[in-house]
Amino acid sequence: MSKQAISMLIPVLVLLVVWFIPAPAGLSVEAWRFMAIFLAVVVGLVIEPVPAALVGLVGVSMVALLGLVGKTPAANVKWALSGFSNSIIWLIFAAFMFAMGYQKTGLGKRISLIMVKYMGKSSLGLGYAVAFADLVLAPFMPSNTARSGGTIFPIAINIPQIFNSLPDNEPRKLGAYISWVAMAATCVTSSMFLTALAPNLLAVDLIGKGANVAITWGGWATIMVPLMLPLFLLTPWLAYVLYAPTQKHSPEAPIWAKAELQKMGSISFKEILMGLFAVLALVLWIFGKEWKVDATMAAISIVALMALTKVISWDDIIGNKGAWNVLVWFSTLVALASGLKDVGILAWIGKMAESSLSGLSPVMLMVSMLVIFFILHYFFASVTAHVTALLPVFIVIAVKFIAPEQLPSFMILMAGTLGIMGIITPYGTGPSPIWYGAGYISQARWWALGAIFGGIYLAVLLVGAFVLV
Repeated sequence: MSKQAISMLIPVLVLLVVWFIPAPAGLSVEAWRFMAIFLAVVVGLVIEPVPAALVGLVGVSMVALLGLVGKTPAANVKWALSGFSNSIIWLIFAAFMFAMGYQKTGLGKRISLIMVKYMGKSSLGLGYAVAFADLVLAPFMPSNTARSGGTIFPIAINIPQIFNSLPDNEPRKLGAYISWVAMAATCVTSSMFLTALAPNLLAVDLIGKGANVAITWGGWATIMVPLMLPLFLLTPWLAYVLYAPTQKHSPEAPIWAKAELQKMGSISFKEILMGLFAVLALVLWIFGKEWKVDATMAAISIVALMALTKVISWDDIIGNKGAWNVLVWFSTLVALASGLKDVGILAWIGKMAESSLSGLSPVMLMVSMLVIFFILHYFFASVTAHVTALLPVFIVIAVKFIAPEQLPSFMILMAGTLGIMGIITPYGTGPSPIWYGAGYISQARWWALGAIFGGIYLAVLLVGAFVLV
């Protein structure tokens, strides 16, 4: 039997095993069967025998066909399609178009090269150049894979090659350091901004429905930027101390970047337009609530302007497989997550949690939840799967035991772990396999560095729990 056939069989076996276990007290047969399908979907998202979006689509279709959520066929259809009308999903879709704009116009490449030109005379400076290039792009690119893997990686990976630092020839000279800084920096920026990681937006939607807490772009930034910015500024230096490159100076790198910029020529009108659109989007996301402008509609309107001004074409929009794939993927996951509440599973879990957690103080409860939520990511190869499987459960516990005035800040901290947790494994988030696959860092070294940096990042977040909550 082939490896793919085995991986396809595993979710089916999970479904069948759970399906035929008698429903526990407090849950209906329909709710337990929904749980069986949901667990099979989560397993499918982790091992991906087929594309993740197809896993979600199959799960939603099965639930709707079996009538496990609604009492009528019409109600089940309405539930199955509910994710596709979710405004957060369309905000993610629009942000993918922003990422395309950066790539199509060359603005993302230009920004990265400028950073290297002016900051790259030393190895530490190169680390900061790579990190700051990610920071500039982060608020507008919700796919850290597109940002770090698609925009930063093709530029940064050329830098160590200038110094003959290759995976099989002196990787520690420069390549290993650059790879780790790039990976660590994108994890921090993914937590810093709401729109820097697509699962952040998915988490905010689940929190809004499960905890009745509305989290805005500005509300997220108010808590996460003060926490993450010092961490971001320390990250290249920490890597320089803990995983130092043997090459300390890099005078050739700015020369190379300058030559690449000359090849690009002067900044184009489309690049200028893309920059203006990005700034406009950021302003509307920050002040939209005050001006009564919805964040999603602002983003979609700007995407329309990008198409009208030919920053991107309509063919680019309809041909962006990644964006449409995420639209289907997240829409089905939103529906499945909402179904957990609709069939009574979350309420049932909340009752079980109440007896085991009622003895903890509020502070210990919050710290325990953050630590457990973070550490459990060792078992997930997808941040999205992590959010879908675990966040609804943690929301139920938080609503029961955390004071209403503390809940909004705590929920932002909980969702804020999603970016930084990607550092702990070579498969923890989208860019991880790309930078790991470059071959500069061994698997054992990656796990060790992941544990060290993951511990530091989590400690900073826990300080936030004490100070802000």
